[in-house]
Amino acid sequence: MPSLSMQGPYSLDNESIDEYVTKTLPGNYALGTVNDYKFIVKYVGRSDTDVNARLKTWVGKNYTRFKFSYATSSKAAFAKECKNFHDFGGTKKLDNDIHPGRPEDSDWGCPVCGVYDSI
Repeated sequence: MPSLSMQGPYSLDNESIDEYVTKTLPGNYALGTVNDYKFIVKYVGRSDTDVNARLKTWVGKNYTRFKFSYATSSKAAFAKECKNFHDFGGTKKLDNDIHPGRPEDSDWGCPVCGVYDSI
């Protein structure tokens, strides 16, 4: 069974985000719901600079809970987002419409499927 390797789940509201996501760092997140005490992953994403600020853009939208982890760099956040995206079913099972994008100023390929390697 795949693992997000993230903290949570927490309520997706500004107060909870500020309480648990206290550092201004790159990071990853998963959005979803809780059913029978189990977190159901619906969307995975990242921030290359500030995961707290990125999570706040989702408050009041379709999700009630979040999980998160900090990353050591934007490259590490991209790699983890790709892994989580593939581990949890990609566009077939998640609400993500497309494969995770890489930062515009990078030449990184997906460590799972190699997308972007030939661009």
